[in-house]
Amino acid sequence: MKFMKVFWAALAAVVVGGILSSLLWVITIFSLAGAVGTTAVNVMPNSILRIDLADNITDAPSVNPLAGVDFQTMQTTRNLTLLNVLRAIEAAKSDTRIKGIYINFSGGGSLSVAALEEMRAAIADFKQSGKFVVAFNDTYSQMGYYLASVADKVYIQPEGSFSWVGAATTSLFFKEALDRLDISVEVFRPTVCKYKSAVEPYVLSKMSEANRRQMEALCRDVWDVVCDAVSESRGIDRGELNRLADRLAVTFPEDALKHKFVDGILYRDQMEEVFAELGVEKGLLGDYEMVSLGDYCTIVGADMSNLSAPKVAIVYAEGQIIDGEGIDDVVYGTTMAETLASVRKDESVKSVVLRVNSPGGSALASDVIWREVELLKAVKPVIVSMGAYAASGGYYISCPADAILADRLTLTGSIGVYGMMLDGEDMLRRKLGITTDVVKTNPSADFGANILGLNVRRSTPQERNMLLRSVDKVYHSFTTKVASGRNLPLNRVLEIAEGRVWSGTAAVGIGLVDGNGGLREAISLAADKAGIADNFRVEEVLDEMTPFAAFMQAFGAQARSLILGEELSQVCDEYAATQHVMLMEGVQTFCPYRIVF
Repeated sequence: MKFMKVFWAALAAVVVGGILSSLLWVITIFSLAGAVGTTAVNVMPNSILRIDLADNITDAPSVNPLAGVDFQTMQTTRNLTLLNVLRAIEAAKSDTRIKGIYINFSGGGSLSVAALEEMRAAIADFKQSGKFVVAFNDTYSQMGYYLASVADKVYIQPEGSFSWVGAATTSLFFKEALDRLDISVEVFRPTVCKYKSAVEPYVLSKMSEANRRQMEALCRDVWDVVCDAVSESRGIDRGELNRLADRLAVTFPEDALKHKFVDGILYRDQMEEVFAELGVEKGLLGDYEMVSLGDYCTIVGADMSNLSAPKVAIVYAEGQIIDGEGIDDVVYGTTMAETLASVRKDESVKSVVLRVNSPGGSALASDVIWREVELLKAVKPVIVSMGAYAASGGYYISCPADAILADRLTLTGSIGVYGMMLDGEDMLRRKLGITTDVVKTNPSADFGANILGLNVRRSTPQERNMLLRSVDKVYHSFTTKVASGRNLPLNRVLEIAEGRVWSGTAAVGIGLVDGNGGLREAISLAADKAGIADNFRVEEVLDEMTPFAAFMQAFGAQARSLILGEELSQVCDEYAATQHVMLMEGVQTFCPYRIVF
């Protein structure tokens, strides 16, 4: 009896101690998260706005307040929204304290290609003020140079490096691995959806010819955007840019200088001489006054000057589209529909920008959102602004809008559907020695029974026929709604659909989008459509994650990164993205591609 008393007392102490320890960690982490951006920022006269990419630049504000907390180091990385970044660069244009912009990638933040394109356009607009823009970096990736090339002068460190190789996309194929595991894959897609290749990694060992053609076209379109921008800014012929990439002729600083990619080879401290030549005066302590983009964003913030002005609301559709309700860094169909409904009923909101950055997902959830966009459009203007992705389900929810604007580097279209089932019967029996037996009232009563996403039996011909009819029905619905929303003949939609992915540039020419432009242009168009261009304010419509859910999500991600390492953690992210589609029920409309340059 005495032993049991001691045992239960010790157990209670452990439980209470664990709870208190967890609470302490939560308080500490929320203190860290809340500390981001709270330091007062004072912009001195003769300041230089430094774009260092020390912060993550995201399309949409994260619903997780702990998204920037690194549990390994207990440090925080600030997340800046693209909207705030664009506002900051625009504000700097007329801020007499800001003398110019210094592009220097000294931080470890991240951003998408669409955000990169919109930032570059904003910096180009900043130059219209007559203020300088200069860039210096130790090394230049192609993405970094694409942004830096907008500068008046570009410099590189003497022992640095330069990348100029072209654009590419790489796909992983799992068929041989699945074969070795005795897992077979059944794919259901309309015959005409030959470009709908999200299923190819599971049934092929390399790209199909149709997929290869569309990937080659996408890479060319992306590379053309980059080459056009560099050619215009640096005065280098486009043909020469391609010849240099073919020969890997721009690798060292001397190469970059010889071929006019940079204006000089300097050490970092020598940039002070550049600032002096540009007429910038040093501060009281004898150094040049620098204000980081992240710090400058905190003092620009939202426009609070006219709270009674009519609103242009921004609603973010960020991430994969999945069924149901929830608050996470994905798009839940029911939750997004409710958000759009609340905006529709808000009389202070006169027009809406739907910012779509989604590769798609559930066809059902996409249709739930589509319906609310239709209802919203009936009472106030809706402008879609496409980010890095607005493909498949991302295009499905976009097509009813009054107008669609896409960045040139956007991946869009992918108007197609598919279904996929993993048959694990052989694997369970041969590899694990697991068999199943069933009692049922009707032949297909156990259809879809699975373990960890693996079906325990093969589908019958009748069941396969049912699934094929389902994907055909959804494809017809998808294409019909695109035809209606875009005011295109159905035959024309069928020609440009077939699951094919298009760049934002190509999408304009075929009528899938109305023009190339970013978030700023979409906001202006939304205000103009509502007749409030002379007096309006922008409001971001956001949901909030509960503190406990935020803690668990952030802690789980960081713990996985700590245990597996950064590279394996990234592989897990790719797997999770695929798993969302594989484990969801129903027909899917999803586009998994990524172009790098």
